[in-house]
Amino acid sequence: MTAWRHGVVVLALAGAGLGPVHAGAQQVQDGIAVTPLSRWRYLAPEEQVNAAAAQQYASLLAQAQQKGALVPATDSQVRRLRAIAQKLIPQTARWNPAAKSWKWEVNLLNSPQINAFCMPGGRVAFFTGIIDKLKLSDDEIAAVMGHEMAHALREHGRERMAKAGATSIAARLGGAALSAWLGIDPRLTTGATDTAGQLLVLKFSRGEEKEADLVGLDIAARAGFDPRAGVGLWRKMAALDQRTPITFLSTHPAGRDRIIDIEAHLGLLLPLYARTRGTTADRLPPYRPAVPAR
Repeated sequence: MTAWRHGVVVLALAGAGLGPVHAGAQQVQDGIAVTPLSRWRYLAPEEQVNAAAAQQYASLLAQAQQKGALVPATDSQVRRLRAIAQKLIPQTARWNPAAKSWKWEVNLLNSPQINAFCMPGGRVAFFTGIIDKLKLSDDEIAAVMGHEMAHALREHGRERMAKAGATSIAARLGGAALSAWLGIDPRLTTGATDTAGQLLVLKFSRGEEKEADLVGLDIAARAGFDPRAGVGLWRKMAALDQRTPITFLSTHPAGRDRIIDIEAHLGLLLPLYARTRGTTADRLPPYRPAVPAR
């Protein structure tokens, strides 16, 4: 779709009452307020977005395999990530019923980059750098994974793609990002479709990041992971970023406000976690960061 045609469709849908939802509109799930899924996303059909995501994810894995950067399924860290994901996935459909039919995948890429992502349709990738450099515990991995899953569940990427339209420039940017992360042939990544090219270069708004933090910790807490790990995670991120700028934080803004948001919602999240432990929030022991599993 050309930019001109995209604009015409946006105006037509807005006039028909399918424009963006007013910022004040909210839906509430167990006390956590979120904006309704944006009507903008209808401009990027789900089937098209998921197909594009599947194509780029498969291309990424294939090239990583050729370069020896795809960590094998037998590796202990891959088994660890997939075990955590298996606990999180059953909690995702309450945030997006379509997740019941997603073909979830979780893979680990051998790269020093401190990064992770979840593409539409439930395609998750972690980089060894984020686990090793931050010495992530299982609870902290669940916080990262839940956050990335939440972006896909709340269709933040699909909404932004619909607003921006598909462009070859975005595809090239996506290819360059993948090439930089893994040192792979940029011709592979830039050969992906325009839509797929945008999926890994999106910068989310502060509101979307806050929503992903809270929804992600909701998912993690219901799966039996301590949501207080979210605070420790972002403190680690901030401390490391002061010494070495982190790629992850270029698209995931950190800061004291983020930690304050999480702390302000622990009263809602801790009861969910406590329930998985057969107790109540006031009887939970003080939080102590766990030693990372090996």
